[in-house]
Amino acid sequence: MKFSLIICTYNRPKALLQLLESVGKQTMSPNEILIIDGSQGEKTKVAVENISFSSLSYFQVDDQNRGLTKQRNFGISKVGANIEVVCFLDDDVVLEQDYFELLLNTYQNYPEAIGIGGYIKDVVEWVPSNESYSVQYDDYIKDGYVRKLGSRNVLRKKFNLLSQEAPGYMPKFSNGLSTSFLPPSNKTYRVEFFMGGVSSFKKELLHKLKFSEYFEGYGLYEDMDFCLRASKIGQLYVNTAAKLDHYHEPDGRPNQFDYGKMVIRNGWYVWRVKYPKPNFVSRLKWHVIALLLTLVRLSNSLNSSQKKAAFTESIGRIYGWWSLMFSAPQIGKNEK
Repeated sequence: MKFSLIICTYNRPKALLQLLESVGKQTMSPNEILIIDGSQGEKTKVAVENISFSSLSYFQVDDQNRGLTKQRNFGISKVGANIEVVCFLDDDVVLEQDYFELLLNTYQNYPEAIGIGGYIKDVVEWVPSNESYSVQYDDYIKDGYVRKLGSRNVLRKKFNLLSQEAPGYMPKFSNGLSTSFLPPSNKTYRVEFFMGGVSSFKKELLHKLKFSEYFEGYGLYEDMDFCLRASKIGQLYVNTAAKLDHYHEPDGRPNQFDYGKMVIRNGWYVWRVKYPKPNFVSRLKWHVIALLLTLVRLSNSLNSSQKKAAFTESIGRIYGWWSLMFSAPQIGKNEK
């Protein structure tokens, strides 16, 4: 299958070069690489000019096309006519050598798939389990592997607010288990959402849907929004054998207040994309979870090493929560 790689980047030339180095070592190479740069300086452009990829095209966008979802849509408009699959990668990941080969082969094994996500390894520690394993309250077990839930999910479990859906599926009150709850089993799993920075879609889908420009700039949860809309059209999968590392480059991220506001407002938005008219119990659970996680984050301002960041994010969450009562997002307004 002929495939394109789109990398949207912003002020991360060093991380971008590390990613491109891993792309150059792949057992299967993209037919084209499109770098969509939202940086306002020249550092990324200069760095890319020193790379010898015959299939690489570089675009530095203006203010009108700056921001993750806008840059993705811009990149889609530049994809070649003969391309069948479009892959998206965050600019701060590094691929295992067979990433593209395993990802593209999944389309052959699952011909009904319209989108397939890769697998970010080492997000959490998984260990093999067996019949003699003694399950603990804070354990999560799937397909012969076990990991810890984490303190926030343990707290939600105590209040009966933890999702019972499989990873990659959104329950009626939102706040489902992410694809990081899929074990490193090398299996392929059906999902209805995955992470946008390690994703791929058939080009025909991208002619029907665009990334919503409601998600300005950094675009938190923009990937879930797109996947939830895509899953109404066809089937999505995650192949846990197609692995990469994600290094969470700090440059180019929003300040903590804006991030906290996005967690609430963007989280509410994607919930209503999936469930436009949730029932009373689901609404109550969503707001209780928002309150609970805000209180947890606020407590981090007293007991963590990054007290200021935790406090600032908490204020952003509180602001975002109250703002829903006066100016809730309009679902689908900025979709194309």
